[in-house]
Amino acid sequence: MRLSPHALAHRAAELDRADPLARFRTEFHLPPGQIYLDGNSLGLLSHRAEASLQRALNEWRTLGINGWSDATPPWLTLTDDLAAKLAQLVGAAPDEIAVTGSTTVNLHQLLATLFDPNAARKIIVADSLNFASDAHALSSHLRQRGLDPTTHLREIRSRDGRTLHDDDIIAALTPDVQLAMLPAVLYMSGQLLDVARLTREAHARGIVIGWDCSHSIGAVLHDFDRDGVDFAFWSSYKFLNAGPGATSALYLNRRHFGRTTGLAGWWGVRKDRRFALSHTHEAAAGAEALQIGTPHVLSLAPLQGSLEIFAEAGGVAPLRAKSLALTSYLMELIDTELTEFGCSVANPREPERRGGHVALAHPDAWRLAQALKAAGVVPDFRQPDIIRLAPTALYNTFADCTETVARLKNIFLTRAHEKFPAQRALVT
Repeated sequence: MRLSPHALAHRAAELDRADPLARFRTEFHLPPGQIYLDGNSLGLLSHRAEASLQRALNEWRTLGINGWSDATPPWLTLTDDLAAKLAQLVGAAPDEIAVTGSTTVNLHQLLATLFDPNAARKIIVADSLNFASDAHALSSHLRQRGLDPTTHLREIRSRDGRTLHDDDIIAALTPDVQLAMLPAVLYMSGQLLDVARLTREAHARGIVIGWDCSHSIGAVLHDFDRDGVDFAFWSSYKFLNAGPGATSALYLNRRHFGRTTGLAGWWGVRKDRRFALSHTHEAAAGAEALQIGTPHVLSLAPLQGSLEIFAEAGGVAPLRAKSLALTSYLMELIDTELTEFGCSVANPREPERRGGHVALAHPDAWRLAQALKAAGVVPDFRQPDIIRLAPTALYNTFADCTETVARLKNIFLTRAHEKFPAQRALVT
């Protein structure tokens, strides 16, 4: 049923008043005059992340090299402290987490450590919808190991160009497959895959399986140990709000501890021998063996403050509950207010099958996204026809969703999007 603008505003206000996480909105630097719905690309800066970064800068200024031992916490143990906090968000033990590198570097490290090019099985299974960097890493890794990606990389095709079917994934897990790597949440459509089921299916066939959790970490409940996941990796600058290009992290199930590190470096040496600087690589016992170089303290620091907020919020469970409520509300508004203008919801609607954003489809999505930005809403466009809207549980409101749809509806009524050039005109 379509409600009046006044009734919609009243309903959103009631939902926001009942929100137990509403107090965290003031923790963030909200862009003045804007509704920010792009937290699945880059989360906003929190006051605590800013403070923890400033603290690290002050420690560098006042302590110099002594920051490695005298900072709070000491820089030497900073990655250990963060690993313990991240472990609580993903259902893992602290020694199964390494806070290190970037997303793609971590994927390379995991492949170099877990994939055996001399095994009888030589196929890696991935999917056609995953983020391009993962595909580049998989192909280049196979080439480095003397294998041809056109033969040894199998990409599961999508039936509709937006989502994957479990049956298609399972069918691809044939006896010649050694390793599978999939996204927990598809970056375009926001589809959430069934991590537990697909992990069981892979293991039943003797296949190692790992997950790119860049679009799920901090927004979706994970329990890696319970589900038996072999490995996972993720960025920390989306829903974890750790800043542009912040240090990433990986998970390695303890069943794989003791494997020879594929890409060895001095920070992966066991702590009591790290500063011996022996040319013999004496690997650490757990996931920290996959660390390569000296931690990037200034890129780690904002994650300290950000994770404080997650702990105070009670972990991911309450955030997931609010995220589902926000995205359900946003989809309802799209259905009632925007379908007459050619808009549709392109993400799965079932709570157990969607991540933290809504994929709004429209043939003129590029120009609509530009018009939305001009109207004070920050969305994200993905080719060819998707506007991603990510109401983030820690700082977005139901009123943000109502106002976003109202502004988008006004764009259609005034045809304001027509003044923006089509995307093809901007491509050289």
